[in-house]
Amino acid sequence: MDQSVAIQETLSEDENCIICFKHAAQCLLVVDDATESRLVGLVARYEAHAMFIFTHRRMAITGEDVTLDDIIPVSHNFAIVEVSSPDELAIIGADTRVRVTDSDRDLELRLPFGSHTRLFLSEVNRSWSEVCKKCPTEVPASQFEWLTKYRRSTKGTSTDSLSAVLLQTPSSRKQSGKLSLADRKGHPASVENNVDRRGRGEENRDDLVRSSSYMVSNKAQMLAMPQFGLRDNLIRSELLKKEEQYIYIKNFRFFLGTYNVNGQPPKESLQPWLGFPSDPPDIYCVGFQELDLSKEAFFFSDTPKEQEWMKAVLEGLHQDAKYAFVKLIRLVGIMLLFYVKNEHAEHISEVEAESVGTGIMGRMGNKGAVAIRFRFHNSDICVVNSHLAAHVEEFERRNQDFRDICSRIMFRQKDPGLSPLTILKHDVILWLGDLNYRICELEVDEVKNLIAKKDFETLQKFDQLRRQIKEEAVFSGFVEGEIMFQPTYKYNTGSDQWDSSEKCRVPAWCDRILWKGKQIQQLHYQSHMTLKTSDHKPVSSLMEIGIKVVNEEKYKKTFEEIVRNLDKMENECIPSVSLSGREFQFNDVKFMQEQTKILTIYNDGQVPCQFEFIQKLDESTFCKPWLMISPHQGFLAQGESVDIQLELYVNRSTATDLNSGRQQIEDILVLHLDRGKDYFISITGNYLPSCFGTSLQTLCHLREPIQDMPLETLQQLILMTSEEVSDPITEKPLDIPKEIWMMVDHLYRNASKQEDLFQQPGLRSEVGKIRDCLDTGTPDSLPGSNHSVAEALLLFLDALPEPVVCYSAYQQCLESCSNASQCKKVISSLPQCHKNVFNYLTAFLRELLKYSEYNQLDTSILATIFSAFLLRSSAKQEQAERKKTWDFLTHFLIPDHS
Repeated sequence: MDQSVAIQETLSEDENCIICFKHAAQCLLVVDDATESRLVGLVARYEAHAMFIFTHRRMAITGEDVTLDDIIPVSHNFAIVEVSSPDELAIIGADTRVRVTDSDRDLELRLPFGSHTRLFLSEVNRSWSEVCKKCPTEVPASQFEWLTKYRRSTKGTSTDSLSAVLLQTPSSRKQSGKLSLADRKGHPASVENNVDRRGRGEENRDDLVRSSSYMVSNKAQMLAMPQFGLRDNLIRSELLKKEEQYIYIKNFRFFLGTYNVNGQPPKESLQPWLGFPSDPPDIYCVGFQELDLSKEAFFFSDTPKEQEWMKAVLEGLHQDAKYAFVKLIRLVGIMLLFYVKNEHAEHISEVEAESVGTGIMGRMGNKGAVAIRFRFHNSDICVVNSHLAAHVEEFERRNQDFRDICSRIMFRQKDPGLSPLTILKHDVILWLGDLNYRICELEVDEVKNLIAKKDFETLQKFDQLRRQIKEEAVFSGFVEGEIMFQPTYKYNTGSDQWDSSEKCRVPAWCDRILWKGKQIQQLHYQSHMTLKTSDHKPVSSLMEIGIKVVNEEKYKKTFEEIVRNLDKMENECIPSVSLSGREFQFNDVKFMQEQTKILTIYNDGQVPCQFEFIQKLDESTFCKPWLMISPHQGFLAQGESVDIQLELYVNRSTATDLNSGRQQIEDILVLHLDRGKDYFISITGNYLPSCFGTSLQTLCHLREPIQDMPLETLQQLILMTSEEVSDPITEKPLDIPKEIWMMVDHLYRNASKQEDLFQQPGLRSEVGKIRDCLDTGTPDSLPGSNHSVAEALLLFLDALPEPVVCYSAYQQCLESCSNASQCKKVISSLPQCHKNVFNYLTAFLRELLKYSEYNQLDTSILATIFSAFLLRSSAKQEQAERKKTWDFLTHFLIPDHS
């Protein structure tokens, strides 16, 4: 049954807030050894929660089909305890029995086995836990007064009166004299009061948008709500298939803007950029790069310029409309702002924001992307703002950045049981930013001559992005409009003059806007030369996008037709599937080298089926930590199939146990069908030991490459060194691991003057070859660029099971960080190999500082980067601790104290 819709339609609006339906489940109420079917839902108003229990007709489609039977406030008197017996728990598929009590009730409920029950119980327990944290005197007596009007409708009274208002459309509410939330508010809340300055806290929408998630007239919200059971998933699937029967396309105007501000504060009005369209856009998505170039912003992710530029944007929006602020997200200097016209705010829902750094180690946020996804009416939209790798020759690195952003940005869904959404799984994708692709193969004078002639068509033949798209290396399926404006980089700041510095950069179209999706027409694509704050010029695109809007009446008819058809086929057959394989072998698995196998599940039964990978007894997860399954659950209509990705990836958290032999590449997956049987899938493979993830003590006893040693001998050596057996090995160990020496020696000889060393990422393919060289001894010298060797060194330090400064000494480091002599005492107390490695690495860093004129490194940069790898905490590191580790390492980078 579509319980989520039926229950939500029984909840009415409060004058001051929205009553929020959160989660629901079907259950059996145990009464005198008999059972009665019920629907139970968790409902919230602000921080107060209550369990609503409903009786229902066999097919609960709307609010008219359910009757409110009881309400249990989640208060200090409330308790919910699982009472399933050990025998019941041992049976896969058995119902979950819980006991719900308060001062007036003692109920036993039986909930069906599955992830939806676990989700519902976890949400109830979370709300109960929040109540238990508070003293009873802190909870006002009025907290549950909002339940009074619902209690009057319990015990057999129909809830039609409660659902009537909610079933009206927004327009009919106005006619009946009851204004929608947007009408009651009338204007957006103050931006300064609604924004989390870091963009990483609660959703930063103003009230116009925050309230829209719970409006029943928003059918798009219904379709995306968590579903409960096979029947609900089938209804949802059929609704999506028949979407054309109840939606129509309506055009809306989107303004997209991108501006690399080169670390400058706003010095001029942004009206010429943001306010130029004659008609106000419906939606603004505004992206910035290099918002703040200071070390504080890079290392501590805090900057006052966020508020400065946000204020400038607000003042620059079109003056003929009022806009509601929806979301801000920032990663160091990459920021994305999202505004919507007030009248459209109620149709914005499911707003999520994510970021990913693609700088050194794939973490540093000096390069990367931020993204916001949202649902507008019935269309899923994703907006990405990215800043890709710099320099003309680094186009392959830019390609890698694009692929990383697409694969690593994952948006959670409202139902935690559903797989996260990637960027490419949206109806409309809008991509903007400083993509940094350059013009190549032409001298600077040739480029300027073509620009002077406005011969942009010829110039674009040498544009790296156009070439890479043509070769299908990046942005497959994306479209960019015709470029009819001159390159937007690089200018002398404060002017329209090309770069006249010593480097004399070749002009390039670094700042771009692309899109992917249907029903999209670009109306304008241009730069804005009047703005002179930066060495870039801002770029804008005005697009008309066809959005899917739900026809309320047609939706209801389609919904009821689907339910009638389903009722005819219910319980006809037991579901079954066929699998493309039951055994999957992963050969020669390497550290940080992904391997993927495809498992195809085909529904060969007579009815739709719902599948889910479930955990085995005595295990907390359904697969080992080195394996990822996507999707791990889903729905298959009759005759449909789905490809499941089995992705094996060994990282720092799993490499050590695989190196030592404590874990092997072995697992059994249990694929469960709802109302059907379980299928067992075998995962096997072999892992090639690596110096990455091996301890310093072990590596100091390895004179040969790690993969040249017999596996049993290696595992015995790891065991002996980890247990610190007294004198287990007669041969004298090396002073430092040869792998560290090879990487540091290479950098010392080849990269002392390398610009942006330890700040510019390497290529993943080259880092893999460096790993293979260290593990096998072939070839004799390290391959790859200096940046790739530098990143490999940091990856090596990050993967150490015990950091260079041992965990046991971490607290001493924090306590002695202000005293140089005390810091040296801490290092002198480390085990010999750890002390040797620390002294060797800090001596190398001091050498690099001698060439700071060339490599642009200073003590602050090196201390910040290397303190994160040399002094790691075994727990989550707080901001204050980071500063102390920085202070500690700085003492060893200053020659006078070395």
